[in-house]
Amino acid sequence: MRAVRYGYVTGPLIGGLWGVVMAVVIAVVVSFATGAGLRPVLLPAFAFGAWLGLVWLPDGGRGMRARLALGGALAVVVLAVFWLFGLPLAGAAETGLGVMLVAWLLCAAAVLWPLLSMLRPLPFGVATRHEFEDAVIRFLTGFGYIFFTALVAIPFYVMVMTSLKSQQALLLNPLDFSLDLERGWGLFRSYFELFGQFNFGDYLLTSFFVSVMTVFITLLFSVPGAYAVARLRFRGRAAMGRSILLIYMVPMIVLALPIYIAFSMLELRNSLVGILMIYPVTTIPVALYMLQGYFRGLPAEVEEAGLMDGLSRLAVIWKITLPLSLPALASVSLYVFMIAWNEFLLAFMLLDDPSKFTLTRGVAMLNSSEIPRQHLMAGSVIATVPIMVIFLGLEKFMTKGLTAGSVKG
Repeated sequence: MRAVRYGYVTGPLIGGLWGVVMAVVIAVVVSFATGAGLRPVLLPAFAFGAWLGLVWLPDGGRGMRARLALGGALAVVVLAVFWLFGLPLAGAAETGLGVMLVAWLLCAAAVLWPLLSMLRPLPFGVATRHEFEDAVIRFLTGFGYIFFTALVAIPFYVMVMTSLKSQQALLLNPLDFSLDLERGWGLFRSYFELFGQFNFGDYLLTSFFVSVMTVFITLLFSVPGAYAVARLRFRGRAAMGRSILLIYMVPMIVLALPIYIAFSMLELRNSLVGILMIYPVTTIPVALYMLQGYFRGLPAEVEEAGLMDGLSRLAVIWKITLPLSLPALASVSLYVFMIAWNEFLLAFMLLDDPSKFTLTRGVAMLNSSEIPRQHLMAGSVIATVPIMVIFLGLEKFMTKGLTAGSVKG
């Protein structure tokens, strides 16, 4: 372990691993952006990153001769690896030289610039435990950012780019996600056809109406329920508070058949009334759980003062508790809205009439061999972007509401 804490061991190791990560990332990014077929060559990428991880160790001049000598020897090894195995990025035969040059420059910059930050605390000689752990944590943090960003960004990018492709381009090369800007407004043909031929405007309005009404119904029941659990004294209060989320221990797929049979017998299928009866069942428990924690954090003295002034319990809730709970109500409303907007299983099971489809049910209708794939991707973009914009715009309010009740008083 002590040997690993030498900077001239840890630096090249971190640099080599980061070189491999960046070679993979740049290959994917350039391939998606240009349609060229690039692939990472791992051994040269590791050798290049290891060399940079050594020569850029910020030792402040200490051990300069030893570092230059070792860096020169390692440079010979790197050149030999390049000669035998090629450069860190390789392209297909039809890939242009200009694309390859841009990819190589991006790869070099993407390896070098983050390494300057990762290796900042690491000396060329023996590193302290703190310096060693700091460098490793910086590397893992950078890798985490890249990895989880890729998990989110790549599927979204593929979805958006596919929705902007023509059927001919998709058949010619399904893995080409570059844009043909010469098509002009024809890029958005799939979106025009969804709203003109598939009634996606109606689906948007239906989903918005269902989501807003689900928020209203959820708050109507969860606010007094959470207040009762948080403030009132009654038998079974503690057990009720702890068992609110037990409903989530039963998978919805288990309840699907009983719900389908019951709604069919009551003639509530193909009805927005039926949807508005079942959606709050899935959202009220989590709203109760979130709000009761916040209500417990509010100072009870303020409510007691209102009761002493002659207000009823309902008036106290309306005039005192709810105004103080606006951050929590906003976060719960946003969370419930997202659940209702994205819900698919119940809508798919209960809605067969296209005139009453929610947006998720409408997108599922596009999953057919008779409908071009770019229409399905366009529908997915329409379903995703509005809720993404709402979440990103109101994220700070949601975070504030979720944490505001953690400190009492």
